[in-house]
Amino acid sequence: MKLVDRYLLAEWLKILALMLGVTVALLFLEDMYGSFGRLIDYEVPLPVILRYYGTLAPSFLPIVLPLALLLSLLYVVGQFQRNNEFVALRSCGFSLLRITWTIWVAGVLFAGIYLAFTARVVPWSVEHSRAMWEEIQYSHQAETREIEQVGVTHGLAFDNRHDGRLWFMNRYSSYAGQGFGVTVSVLDDERRELQRVMARAGEYDEEREGWLFRQGREIEFDPESRDIVRSTPFDERFYEDFSESPTFMLLIDRRPRDLSLFELRDVLNFFEGIESPQRNPYAVQYHSILAGALSCIIVVGIAIPFSVSGVRTNPMIGVLKSVGLFLIYFLMQNVTRLMGEREMMDPALSAWLPNLVMLAVAIWVFRRAN
Repeated sequence: MKLVDRYLLAEWLKILALMLGVTVALLFLEDMYGSFGRLIDYEVPLPVILRYYGTLAPSFLPIVLPLALLLSLLYVVGQFQRNNEFVALRSCGFSLLRITWTIWVAGVLFAGIYLAFTARVVPWSVEHSRAMWEEIQYSHQAETREIEQVGVTHGLAFDNRHDGRLWFMNRYSSYAGQGFGVTVSVLDDERRELQRVMARAGEYDEEREGWLFRQGREIEFDPESRDIVRSTPFDERFYEDFSESPTFMLLIDRRPRDLSLFELRDVLNFFEGIESPQRNPYAVQYHSILAGALSCIIVVGIAIPFSVSGVRTNPMIGVLKSVGLFLIYFLMQNVTRLMGEREMMDPALSAWLPNLVMLAVAIWVFRRAN
């Protein structure tokens, strides 16, 4: 790299580091506004609090990185333009692409970092920070409640169409690992009930990958007449065929935006081959995470041209234009996301379309400025 390349890159990276620190701090403050007070009320030790926020920090990357890139580029490139440094370089015959090629390379590298973190680090952060928070909450609740009343999900339902089993629990305690008021209906290919298992309580055995039910009854039906063929009570019975994990059952009840990339992938694999509108929001969120890597390159393509709009032009005009484009970008994302979730558009297309359109716009704007 030439001296001018090193100089531009060094100045930009310094501001980028500052912007990353500021945006991460703002997100921490937002999260702490809702959670820090409760952590203090729960009397959580300081090392545990620090470990929780340290685990949570990587999950901010998808939000922080594009925003920090945009703000840092608008500031640094605008500063170079106001000091006439770009004018001097362009008068020497340098094109805008030649001057800013290091930023473009950095943008591509950041897109790769974004994708790598999103695929590996961010899922770990989302899952472990959520598990830590639930453990803290459940431990606090256990001090004043019965174990069966801690971490309770009411009305847990799960339809396993692959294996033909329909589950319902009056309540499930994540802390105790037990379900209460459990009903499992075994269905045939035509969704007719063959067998029903009802139990006062049940728990999932991870080692044997099955369910142990207590104080229940097993009822068999004639699928044609739907009459009861046999009804057998039991005190305790293990069903090794019932392999549904309660952890996965609970994922279906969570919002797609609260799941990690790995969890979204597991949900999509579960819905594979099943026509269900419930699948679409998860598919849109999954592809949106992957498509988000393009935002790093889009930022470079939009921020640079509008920051060098001319020495006689008010710099704020270029800033407002670039911010306006990003508002349109986010509006497109929300509109196509809604269309994908409501089956008006393919989920993958709804996630990738705004990014591809804005990438084309960014390249066109940069070529005009170049």
